[in-house]
Amino acid sequence: MSMNLRVATYNIHKGVQGIGPARRLEIHNLGHAVEQLDADIICLQEVRKMNRQAAARFTRWPAMPQADFLAPEGYTAVYETNAITRHGEHGNALLTRWPVLRQGHQDISDHRFEQRGLLHVVIDVESTPVHAIVVHLGLIKGSRVRQVAQLNEFIAREVPRGEPVIVAGDFNDWGARMRSAMNAMGMRDSHDLPGPRILTYPSRLPVTQLDFIYGRHLSPVACHVPRGPIWARMSDHLPLVTDFSLSN
Repeated sequence: MSMNLRVATYNIHKGVQGIGPARRLEIHNLGHAVEQLDADIICLQEVRKMNRQAAARFTRWPAMPQADFLAPEGYTAVYETNAITRHGEHGNALLTRWPVLRQGHQDISDHRFEQRGLLHVVIDVESTPVHAIVVHLGLIKGSRVRQVAQLNEFIAREVPRGEPVIVAGDFNDWGARMRSAMNAMGMRDSHDLPGPRILTYPSRLPVTQLDFIYGRHLSPVACHVPRGPIWARMSDHLPLVTDFSLSN
């Protein structure tokens, strides 16, 4: 038997957009947007657990962590901190409508100026364990190369060879230069599917793809990027959505 599994990735820019006095709170709009994605697994980056400065500035700042606030009804939210700052902390999150079996986290920071981590969540999809890994890679190419190597080692250690695995997130990968390394790990994305070029950044006038969804032991069957003025204002990234075929 086979079934489709919809996976989305979205860098939500901590739920705030704009600069200086023009900064505005978008987390409530993002809640509606996440629900509209209608994905089985939603991988989020730049998610705030808490931030005292933002909570003091915005009167409608949610009382709960952003991952829990964004989770649609019936979804489980999983969060791990990557960075601790002066006013709070933020990291990666995963929302899923399927049961969560377990979760883990690994620090993959390459230097002290960028705190990065990967979130590993094992999900029970119709009695099949599916491993979902959320990443937000570094801004420097050398860092990304080393972080993908760490990801490879993590998968080899933590994911049984025959079990499906998804890696999704903000790769900061200008020119898709990490694709060959991911392909060497047996990971495939929607690159070979017919259709328009995938562009996710910047959201107002996208010119490149920084956000990727790779799968192993899953076959990508469709991919799209929601577009329009509403999506353009909520974050500096657009979400990426990929449908996979999962055989069990």
